[in-house]
Amino acid sequence: MYPALAVLDRLVADYPAEVLWVGSEGGMETDLVTRAGYNFTTIPAAGVHGVGLKALPRNLAQLGRGYGAARALLRQFQPDVLFFTGGYVAGPVALAGRKIPTAIYVPDIEPGLALKLLARLSDRITVTAEDSRAYFSDPERVVVTGYPVRENLSKWDRSKAYNFFGFSAEWPTLLVTGGSLGARSINAALTDALTNLLEEMQIVHLTGSRTWEQFKDARASLGPELAARYRAYPYLHAEMGAAFSIADLVVSRAGASSLGEYPHFGIPAILVPYPHAWRYQKVNADYLSRQGAAITLADELLPSQLAPLILDLIRDPERRTTMRRAMHSLARKEAAVQIVAQLAQLAGADGNSRSNHG
Repeated sequence: MYPALAVLDRLVADYPAEVLWVGSEGGMETDLVTRAGYNFTTIPAAGVHGVGLKALPRNLAQLGRGYGAARALLRQFQPDVLFFTGGYVAGPVALAGRKIPTAIYVPDIEPGLALKLLARLSDRITVTAEDSRAYFSDPERVVVTGYPVRENLSKWDRSKAYNFFGFSAEWPTLLVTGGSLGARSINAALTDALTNLLEEMQIVHLTGSRTWEQFKDARASLGPELAARYRAYPYLHAEMGAAFSIADLVVSRAGASSLGEYPHFGIPAILVPYPHAWRYQKVNADYLSRQGAAITLADELLPSQLAPLILDLIRDPERRTTMRRAMHSLARKEAAVQIVAQLAQLAGADGNSRSNHG
């Protein structure tokens, strides 16, 4: 979602484009998209991959309704180009708009099933890293652009970021995040080791909205001196750039954002791939680890190995500097500009283009 918003922000800055974001009914993107100022509408959508036999007929019927709604929507809006970053809603819109020039963006190293299918209908496939090219049968349509990072993340300077958290530049800063929903196992391993960790660092802890109630009171068990070096939030939006700006090390899952936001800020990472899903996060983590920018830690090893690994890295600034350089070398600052250039080319942009994101 955030890469798509970064691309749209660049698109409307460079072209007088009219944008319509098509999401699924009840989807989590509604608030973020409308907050960003884009027109938003929904169509019915549902997944079919990995769905049980009992739910499959209902989901197929939902997709059929989505296809009908997408056809009507596209007839009304008449877009010059379609742009997809995945999601259930993409299938019906792509099928309904199969005669419209189409581009997709693949944020993870390995594309998910939806994006693999969408690639067959796409004129242009933009990807984060060169390694993704191997997952597509027609490499001629693949363009390596990098991961589009939101411009507002870079608006924080370090002094303002330290002031926002009430932290000191004299202490190393650890950022721990499980994404907007949260990672229960990471949160548990961190809070179990808080006292020992805070003796040597300051910590920004994003628990995720789903696990906030369980972990929000961790600070209460700390003495005043340690509590002054610990900040917990369900999640950060506009302030996320502040956390990235001062982080000397990050612990997180290995979602697609780790491929873009961590290189953009050059943050060494301990990545814990989510174990109960397909291998996308493991592939992402292994890619960054091979570059020397991150260390991959299995979820089941968190209780015994997370705290010692954090302490080893915090105590070894030379190693973190090497990892930071490796991470920073993977950044592509003009990713959004490059994707917009592909969209404009497909649309035959003449200054009056309209764009649709599904």
